[in-house]
Amino acid sequence: MVESIGSNKPMEWQSCEGPTPTIAGRSRSAAPPSALASACEAHLRYLEQKHYGATTLGVRRVHLRLFCSWASTRGVATLQSLTPAVVDAYQRYLLDYRQRTGQPLSLLSQHARLTHLRVFGAWLVRQGALPRNPVAGLELPRVGHRLPAVLSAGEVERILAQPALRSRVGLRDRALLETFYATGIRRTELIRLTLADLDRERGLLVIRQGKGRRDRVVPLGERALAWMTRYLVEARPDWARPDAPQIYLTTRGTPFHPNHLSALVRGYVEAAQLGKRGACHLFRHTMATLMLEGGADIRYIQEMLGHADLTSTQLYTHVAIGQLRAVHAATHPAARLPRQRRRRSRRRTPHLPHRTPWVRRFARSG
Repeated sequence: MVESIGSNKPMEWQSCEGPTPTIAGRSRSAAPPSALASACEAHLRYLEQKHYGATTLGVRRVHLRLFCSWASTRGVATLQSLTPAVVDAYQRYLLDYRQRTGQPLSLLSQHARLTHLRVFGAWLVRQGALPRNPVAGLELPRVGHRLPAVLSAGEVERILAQPALRSRVGLRDRALLETFYATGIRRTELIRLTLADLDRERGLLVIRQGKGRRDRVVPLGERALAWMTRYLVEARPDWARPDAPQIYLTTRGTPFHPNHLSALVRGYVEAAQLGKRGACHLFRHTMATLMLEGGADIRYIQEMLGHADLTSTQLYTHVAIGQLRAVHAATHPAARLPRQRRRRSRRRTPHLPHRTPWVRRFARSG
Protein backbone atom coordinates (compact mmCIF):
# COMPACT_ATOMS: atom_id res chain seq x y z
CA MET A 1 0.00 0.00 0.00
CA VAL A 2 1.34 3.43 -0.93
CA GLU A 3 0.02 6.88 -0.33
CA SER A 4 -2.30 8.17 -3.02
CA ILE A 5 -0.86 11.09 -4.92
CA GLY A 6 -2.85 14.27 -4.43
CA SER A 7 -5.12 12.97 -1.67
CA ASN A 8 -5.07 11.53 1.84
CA LYS A 9 -6.62 8.24 0.77
CA PRO A 10 -4.33 5.27 0.24
CA MET A 11 -3.93 3.74 -3.20
CA GLU A 12 -3.83 -0.04 -3.06
CA TRP A 13 -1.75 -1.75 -5.73
CA GLN A 14 -2.43 -5.48 -5.73
CA SER A 15 0.21 -8.03 -6.64
CA CYS A 16 1.27 -8.12 -10.24
CA GLU A 17 0.14 -11.73 -10.37
CA GLY A 18 -3.35 -10.74 -9.15
CA PRO A 19 -6.22 -8.92 -10.84
CA THR A 20 -6.26 -5.29 -11.92
CA PRO A 21 -5.11 -2.82 -9.24
CA THR A 22 -7.92 -0.78 -7.75
CA ILE A 23 -8.08 2.49 -5.89
CA ALA A 24 -9.36 2.19 -2.35
CA GLY A 25 -12.78 3.72 -1.75
CA ARG A 26 -14.07 2.88 -5.23
CA SER A 27 -16.10 -0.14 -6.20
CA ARG A 28 -14.71 -2.39 -8.90
CA SER A 29 -17.54 -1.45 -11.24
CA ALA A 30 -16.66 2.24 -10.86
CA ALA A 31 -12.93 1.66 -11.44
CA PRO A 32 -11.40 3.32 -14.50
CA PRO A 33 -11.33 1.17 -17.64
CA SER A 34 -7.52 1.11 -17.64
CA ALA A 35 -5.43 0.79 -14.49
CA LEU A 36 -2.39 1.66 -16.60
CA ALA A 37 -3.93 4.99 -17.57
CA SER A 38 -4.88 5.61 -13.93
CA ALA A 39 -1.29 4.99 -12.88
CA CYS A 40 -0.06 7.43 -15.55
CA GLU A 41 -2.34 10.15 -14.15
CA ALA A 42 -1.12 9.43 -10.62
CA HIS A 43 2.47 9.77 -11.84
CA LEU A 44 1.69 13.13 -13.43
CA ARG A 45 0.12 14.37 -10.20
CA TYR A 46 3.27 13.27 -8.39
CA LEU A 47 5.42 15.32 -10.77
CA GLU A 48 3.13 18.30 -10.27
CA GLN A 49 3.59 18.03 -6.51
CA LYS A 50 7.33 17.99 -7.08
CA HIS A 51 6.93 21.40 -8.77
CA TYR A 52 7.91 20.37 -12.26
CA GLY A 53 7.45 23.15 -14.76
CA ALA A 54 4.26 23.52 -16.75
CA THR A 55 6.06 22.87 -20.03
CA THR A 56 7.71 19.70 -18.73
CA LEU A 57 4.42 18.45 -17.32
CA GLY A 58 2.64 19.18 -20.58
CA VAL A 59 5.16 17.23 -22.65
CA ARG A 60 5.17 14.24 -20.31
CA ARG A 61 1.38 14.24 -20.14
CA VAL A 62 1.16 14.05 -23.93
CA HIS A 63 3.78 11.31 -24.19
CA LEU A 64 2.34 9.11 -21.46
CA ARG A 65 -1.24 9.46 -22.67
CA LEU A 66 -0.16 8.54 -26.18
CA PHE A 67 1.49 5.42 -24.80
CA CYS A 68 -1.61 4.51 -22.79
CA SER A 69 -3.78 4.99 -25.86
CA TRP A 70 -1.49 2.76 -27.92
CA ALA A 71 -1.43 0.13 -25.16
CA SER A 72 -5.21 0.17 -24.80
CA THR A 73 -5.75 -0.66 -28.47
CA ARG A 74 -3.53 -3.72 -27.99
CA GLY A 75 -5.23 -4.96 -24.86
CA VAL A 76 -2.53 -3.75 -22.46
CA ALA A 77 -4.65 -2.20 -19.71
CA THR A 78 -3.19 -3.55 -16.47
CA LEU A 79 0.16 -3.05 -14.85
CA GLN A 80 0.98 -6.76 -14.84
CA SER A 81 0.60 -6.76 -18.62
CA LEU A 82 3.25 -4.04 -18.95
CA THR A 83 6.20 -6.26 -19.86
CA PRO A 84 9.53 -5.71 -21.63
CA ALA A 85 8.00 -7.33 -24.74
CA VAL A 86 5.27 -4.67 -24.77
CA VAL A 87 7.85 -1.92 -24.40
CA ASP A 88 9.89 -3.35 -27.29
CA ALA A 89 6.74 -3.41 -29.44
CA TYR A 90 6.08 0.22 -28.58
CA GLN A 91 9.61 1.17 -29.59
CA ARG A 92 9.10 -0.53 -32.96
CA TYR A 93 5.80 1.33 -33.31
CA LEU A 94 7.56 4.67 -32.78
CA LEU A 95 10.20 3.72 -35.32
CA ASP A 96 7.59 2.87 -37.98
CA TYR A 97 5.19 5.71 -37.15
CA ARG A 98 4.57 8.32 -39.83
CA GLN A 99 3.26 11.81 -39.22
CA ARG A 100 0.64 13.57 -41.31
CA THR A 101 3.40 14.90 -43.53
CA GLY A 102 4.60 11.36 -44.17
CA GLN A 103 7.79 11.95 -42.24
CA PRO A 104 8.92 9.62 -39.43
CA LEU A 105 9.37 10.76 -35.86
CA SER A 106 12.76 12.27 -35.25
CA LEU A 107 15.22 10.30 -33.15
CA LEU A 108 15.04 13.06 -30.55
CA SER A 109 11.26 12.66 -30.29
CA GLN A 110 11.53 8.89 -30.02
CA HIS A 111 14.22 9.24 -27.37
CA ALA A 112 12.10 11.65 -25.32
CA ARG A 113 8.99 9.43 -25.37
CA LEU A 114 10.91 6.35 -24.32
CA THR A 115 12.82 8.26 -21.64
CA HIS A 116 9.59 9.50 -20.07
CA LEU A 117 8.23 5.95 -20.18
CA ARG A 118 11.36 4.72 -18.39
CA VAL A 119 10.92 7.35 -15.67
CA PHE A 120 7.31 6.24 -15.27
CA GLY A 121 8.39 2.61 -14.89
CA ALA A 122 10.97 3.51 -12.27
CA TRP A 123 8.30 5.44 -10.35
CA LEU A 124 6.01 2.40 -10.38
CA VAL A 125 8.79 0.33 -8.82
CA ARG A 126 9.38 2.92 -6.10
CA GLN A 127 5.67 2.95 -5.34
CA GLY A 128 5.64 -0.83 -4.95
CA ALA A 129 3.32 -1.28 -7.93
CA LEU A 130 5.82 -3.38 -9.91
CA PRO A 131 8.68 -5.60 -8.75
CA ARG A 132 10.97 -4.36 -11.54
CA ASN A 133 11.02 -1.67 -14.20
CA PRO A 134 9.99 -3.20 -17.56
CA VAL A 135 11.61 -0.28 -19.38
CA ALA A 136 14.96 -0.44 -17.59
CA GLY A 137 16.59 -2.74 -20.13
CA LEU A 138 15.41 -0.79 -23.16
CA GLU A 139 18.20 0.50 -25.39
CA LEU A 140 17.34 4.07 -26.30
CA PRO A 141 17.99 5.33 -29.83
CA ARG A 142 21.18 7.25 -30.34
CA VAL A 143 20.30 10.85 -30.91
CA GLY A 144 23.68 12.05 -32.10
CA HIS A 145 25.19 15.50 -31.80
CA ARG A 146 23.65 18.20 -33.96
CA LEU A 147 24.80 21.78 -33.98
CA PRO A 148 22.06 24.44 -33.85
CA ALA A 149 21.38 26.63 -36.84
CA VAL A 150 22.53 30.22 -36.41
CA LEU A 151 22.27 33.46 -38.35
CA SER A 152 24.85 36.06 -39.18
CA ALA A 153 24.37 39.62 -37.98
CA GLY A 154 23.42 40.66 -41.49
CA GLU A 155 20.83 37.91 -41.81
CA VAL A 156 19.25 38.95 -38.51
CA GLU A 157 18.91 42.52 -39.77
CA ARG A 158 17.11 41.26 -42.88
CA ILE A 159 14.58 39.45 -40.70
CA LEU A 160 14.13 42.46 -38.43
CA ALA A 161 13.35 44.58 -41.49
CA GLN A 162 10.38 42.42 -42.52
CA PRO A 163 7.57 43.74 -40.26
CA ALA A 164 5.53 46.61 -41.72
CA LEU A 165 6.16 49.40 -39.23
CA ARG A 166 3.25 51.53 -40.46
CA SER A 167 0.84 49.17 -38.67
CA ARG A 168 0.50 48.48 -34.95
CA VAL A 169 0.93 44.77 -35.60
CA GLY A 170 4.18 45.37 -37.43
CA LEU A 171 5.43 47.58 -34.63
CA ARG A 172 4.64 44.88 -32.08
CA ASP A 173 6.31 42.21 -34.18
CA ARG A 174 9.47 44.30 -34.60
CA ALA A 175 9.62 44.84 -30.84
CA LEU A 176 9.29 41.15 -29.99
CA LEU A 177 11.84 40.15 -32.64
CA GLU A 178 14.25 42.67 -31.16
CA THR A 179 13.58 41.21 -27.71
CA PHE A 180 14.35 37.69 -28.91
CA TYR A 181 17.57 38.85 -30.57
CA ALA A 182 18.80 41.03 -27.69
CA THR A 183 18.13 38.64 -24.81
CA GLY A 184 18.04 35.09 -26.22
CA ILE A 185 14.85 34.59 -24.24
CA ARG A 186 12.84 31.39 -24.62
CA ARG A 187 9.45 31.43 -26.27
CA THR A 188 7.45 30.72 -23.11
CA GLU A 189 9.55 33.21 -21.16
CA LEU A 190 8.67 35.99 -23.59
CA ILE A 191 4.98 35.10 -23.43
CA ARG A 192 5.02 35.38 -19.63
CA LEU A 193 6.79 38.75 -19.53
CA THR A 194 4.74 41.36 -17.66
CA LEU A 195 5.00 45.11 -17.39
CA ALA A 196 6.39 44.71 -13.88
CA ASP A 197 9.30 42.67 -15.29
CA LEU A 198 10.60 45.60 -17.35
CA ASP A 199 13.05 48.03 -15.75
CA ARG A 200 13.16 50.86 -18.28
CA GLU A 201 15.51 53.03 -16.27
CA ARG A 202 18.27 50.42 -16.20
CA GLY A 203 17.28 48.59 -19.41
CA LEU A 204 16.76 45.22 -17.74
CA LEU A 205 14.28 42.36 -17.99
CA VAL A 206 13.40 40.08 -15.09
CA ILE A 207 12.66 36.61 -16.40
CA ARG A 208 10.62 34.81 -13.78
CA GLN A 209 10.19 31.07 -13.42
CA GLY A 210 12.25 30.11 -16.45
CA LYS A 211 13.32 26.59 -17.19
CA GLY A 212 13.84 24.76 -13.92
CA ARG A 213 11.76 27.46 -12.17
CA ARG A 214 14.81 29.74 -12.02
CA ASP A 215 14.58 33.53 -12.13
CA ARG A 216 17.22 35.65 -13.82
CA VAL A 217 17.86 39.24 -14.88
CA VAL A 218 19.15 40.02 -18.38
CA PRO A 219 20.10 43.28 -20.11
CA LEU A 220 17.76 44.39 -22.87
CA GLY A 221 19.99 46.80 -24.75
CA GLU A 222 19.22 50.32 -25.96
CA ARG A 223 17.82 49.37 -29.36
CA ALA A 224 15.47 46.65 -28.14
CA LEU A 225 14.34 48.88 -25.30
CA ALA A 226 13.55 51.69 -27.75
CA TRP A 227 11.41 49.40 -29.92
CA MET A 228 9.65 47.92 -26.91
CA THR A 229 8.91 51.38 -25.51
CA ARG A 230 7.50 52.51 -28.83
CA TYR A 231 5.25 49.45 -28.95
CA LEU A 232 4.05 50.00 -25.39
CA VAL A 233 3.13 53.60 -26.18
CA GLU A 234 1.76 53.36 -29.73
CA ALA A 235 0.27 49.87 -30.12
CA ARG A 236 -0.39 47.97 -26.91
CA PRO A 237 -2.91 50.45 -25.36
CA ASP A 238 -5.32 49.78 -28.24
CA TRP A 239 -5.46 46.03 -27.46
CA ALA A 240 -4.75 45.70 -23.74
CA ARG A 241 -7.43 44.60 -21.33
CA PRO A 242 -7.37 45.78 -17.73
CA ASP A 243 -6.58 42.27 -16.49
CA ALA A 244 -3.78 41.58 -19.02
CA PRO A 245 -0.37 42.35 -17.47
CA GLN A 246 1.63 40.64 -20.24
CA ILE A 247 3.84 42.87 -22.35
CA TYR A 248 3.19 41.23 -25.70
CA LEU A 249 -0.46 40.73 -26.63
CA THR A 250 -2.43 39.64 -29.66
CA THR A 251 -4.81 42.03 -31.39
CA ARG A 252 -7.59 40.53 -29.23
CA GLY A 253 -5.78 41.60 -26.09
CA THR A 254 -4.83 38.08 -25.02
CA PRO A 255 -1.40 36.54 -24.42
CA PHE A 256 0.20 34.62 -27.27
CA HIS A 257 -0.17 30.88 -27.58
CA PRO A 258 3.28 29.28 -28.03
CA ASN A 259 2.38 27.80 -31.42
CA HIS A 260 0.98 31.14 -32.60
CA LEU A 261 4.19 32.92 -31.62
CA SER A 262 6.36 30.34 -33.37
CA ALA A 263 4.31 30.60 -36.55
CA LEU A 264 4.60 34.38 -36.45
CA VAL A 265 8.38 34.39 -36.12
CA ARG A 266 8.79 31.58 -38.65
CA GLY A 267 6.84 33.63 -41.17
CA TYR A 268 9.30 36.51 -40.90
CA VAL A 269 12.28 34.15 -41.20
CA GLU A 270 10.82 32.70 -44.40
CA ALA A 271 9.94 36.15 -45.74
CA ALA A 272 13.62 37.17 -45.48
CA GLN A 273 14.45 34.38 -48.00
CA LEU A 274 17.66 33.35 -46.30
CA GLY A 275 17.36 29.68 -47.15
CA LYS A 276 17.33 28.86 -43.43
CA ARG A 277 14.58 27.47 -41.25
CA GLY A 278 13.73 28.27 -37.66
CA ALA A 279 11.60 30.38 -35.36
CA CYS A 280 12.00 31.72 -31.82
CA HIS A 281 14.88 29.47 -30.76
CA LEU A 282 16.86 30.50 -33.83
CA PHE A 283 17.36 33.93 -32.27
CA ARG A 284 18.47 32.32 -29.00
CA HIS A 285 21.18 30.32 -30.76
CA THR A 286 22.23 33.33 -32.80
CA MET A 287 22.50 35.64 -29.80
CA ALA A 288 24.73 33.21 -27.91
CA THR A 289 26.95 32.50 -30.92
CA LEU A 290 27.46 36.13 -31.92
CA MET A 291 28.24 37.16 -28.35
CA LEU A 292 30.77 34.35 -28.05
CA GLU A 293 32.42 35.34 -31.33
CA GLY A 294 32.45 38.92 -30.12
CA GLY A 295 34.61 37.94 -27.16
CA ALA A 296 32.05 37.42 -24.38
CA ASP A 297 33.03 35.03 -21.60
CA ILE A 298 31.03 31.82 -21.78
CA ARG A 299 29.96 32.24 -18.15
CA TYR A 300 28.12 35.46 -19.02
CA ILE A 301 26.40 33.71 -21.89
CA GLN A 302 25.37 31.01 -19.45
CA GLU A 303 23.73 33.69 -17.28
CA MET A 304 21.97 35.20 -20.29
CA LEU A 305 20.55 31.86 -21.41
CA GLY A 306 19.63 30.69 -17.92
CA HIS A 307 21.54 27.41 -18.15
CA ALA A 308 21.98 25.61 -14.86
CA ASP A 309 25.01 23.72 -16.16
CA LEU A 310 27.89 25.20 -18.13
CA THR A 311 28.02 22.10 -20.34
CA SER A 312 24.75 23.19 -21.97
CA THR A 313 26.32 26.53 -22.91
CA GLN A 314 29.52 24.94 -24.21
CA LEU A 315 27.56 23.73 -27.21
CA TYR A 316 27.98 27.20 -28.70
CA THR A 317 31.76 26.93 -28.60
CA HIS A 318 31.38 24.45 -31.47
CA VAL A 319 29.24 26.91 -33.43
CA ALA A 320 31.27 30.09 -32.86
CA ILE A 321 33.86 29.34 -35.52
CA GLY A 322 35.55 32.74 -35.75
CA GLN A 323 38.42 32.10 -33.33
CA LEU A 324 38.99 28.59 -34.64
CA ARG A 325 39.13 29.93 -38.20
CA ALA A 326 41.76 32.50 -37.20
CA VAL A 327 43.89 29.89 -35.43
CA HIS A 328 43.55 27.53 -38.39
CA ALA A 329 44.65 30.23 -40.84
CA ALA A 330 47.64 31.13 -38.67
CA THR A 331 48.90 27.62 -37.95
CA HIS A 332 47.88 25.21 -40.71
CA PRO A 333 50.44 25.05 -43.53
CA ALA A 334 47.76 24.54 -46.21
CA ALA A 335 45.30 27.15 -44.95
CA ARG A 336 46.32 29.79 -47.50
CA LEU A 337 47.07 29.74 -51.19
CA PRO A 338 50.76 30.16 -52.01
CA ARG A 339 51.62 33.70 -52.92
CA GLN A 340 53.38 34.18 -56.23
CA ARG A 341 56.61 36.12 -56.11
CA ARG A 342 56.83 39.11 -58.34
CA ARG A 343 59.83 38.86 -60.64
CA ARG A 344 61.91 41.98 -60.80
CA SER A 345 62.15 42.89 -64.44
CA ARG A 346 65.56 43.83 -65.72
CA ARG A 347 65.76 47.05 -67.66
CA ARG A 348 67.41 46.34 -70.94
CA THR A 349 68.98 48.97 -73.07
CA PRO A 350 67.39 49.00 -76.48
CA HIS A 351 69.67 48.10 -79.38
CA LEU A 352 70.64 51.18 -81.22
CA PRO A 353 72.40 50.07 -84.37
CA HIS A 354 72.64 53.58 -85.77
CA ARG A 355 74.64 54.82 -82.77
CA THR A 356 78.36 54.72 -82.43
CA PRO A 357 80.00 52.40 -79.87
CA TRP A 358 80.85 55.21 -77.46
CA VAL A 359 77.20 56.32 -77.48
CA ARG A 360 76.04 52.81 -76.63
CA ARG A 361 78.58 52.60 -73.80
CA PHE A 362 77.31 55.91 -72.41
CA ALA A 363 73.70 54.68 -72.49
CA ARG A 364 74.61 51.49 -70.60
CA SER A 365 76.56 53.41 -67.98
CA GLY A 366 73.62 55.78 -67.41
